[in-house]
Amino acid sequence: MEANSPGNFAHPASPGSEAASRDFSTISPSAYSLLLMKGLTTIPYARQAAQLLIAPKPYEPTAVDRPPLFWARLMHFENRYWSIDQLMEQLPITNILELSSGFSFRGLALSRQQPVFYLDTDLPELIATKQQFVTALTREDNGNAAAPPGHYELQPLNVLDESAFEALIDRFPTGELLILNEGLLVYLDLAEKETLCRTIKKVLQRRGGYWITADIYIQKDLDPTLIDRQDAFSQFLQQHNIEEKKFPDFETAAEFFTRMGFIVDREAKTDVTKLSTWPRLLATITPDIQKKLFHTPKLQATWRLRIAAQ
Repeated sequence: MEANSPGNFAHPASPGSEAASRDFSTISPSAYSLLLMKGLTTIPYARQAAQLLIAPKPYEPTAVDRPPLFWARLMHFENRYWSIDQLMEQLPITNILELSSGFSFRGLALSRQQPVFYLDTDLPELIATKQQFVTALTREDNGNAAAPPGHYELQPLNVLDESAFEALIDRFPTGELLILNEGLLVYLDLAEKETLCRTIKKVLQRRGGYWITADIYIQKDLDPTLIDRQDAFSQFLQQHNIEEKKFPDFETAAEFFTRMGFIVDREAKTDVTKLSTWPRLLATITPDIQKKLFHTPKLQATWRLRIAAQ
């Protein structure tokens, strides 16, 4: 359920190819394109996953002639990914539940580095397809003598199904819980957001811990020259009524979470100069576009939430 961003990439490989034999046909065009876009970043496993999609052809995307909007959009997704890692730092919690992770491999990468217990979830069909990626990405690891320090597994989950949510929580060892999501709330209407908040609050009241969400998106009118409303991404947003499901402003977002029993513990800080896409964006924009981009208001934030004192 990740808010995906299509780019100018080819559609999935033909039926006779190696990639097609792994049956990636259930990947939506938007998710497919986003995977190939992220392969241009340093996000863990992004390039390897992109290579799997187009195998046996090599993954050699050109960075030439990409419009500024392409790089600005990709920089947004790259920053959103790392913003969650930023808020995870220095937390001693090893029980991690990621909600609606899409084709992100954060949990796989983390379990190869740290002794975490990581449950990676999304809707059943997506998880079935993602398992093929994970199997391929870990094939080399399976031959190593040393086992990874962490536990990682994929599990199907509809986040609005409270009983299924609670059942997954019971799989974790004792200890506090860290819940993550990157690209979920923008798909939920107000009533659905409230349902999810009530479930997460109940879980954190019982287990302790935090909820990190990168889905604090607000409604905002942008400079028309920075938007191509006819491209696939804009049409994707319109199709899913994403704009209407965003918060009106950050104050309203904070009030919503306060009403649902949460406190904003910390907000991720953005430094675009540290992103791998930053120099590529700079190389494509004119001074006029650069000025407009730097004066564009903040449209998204990543918050770490905790339960308010009772």
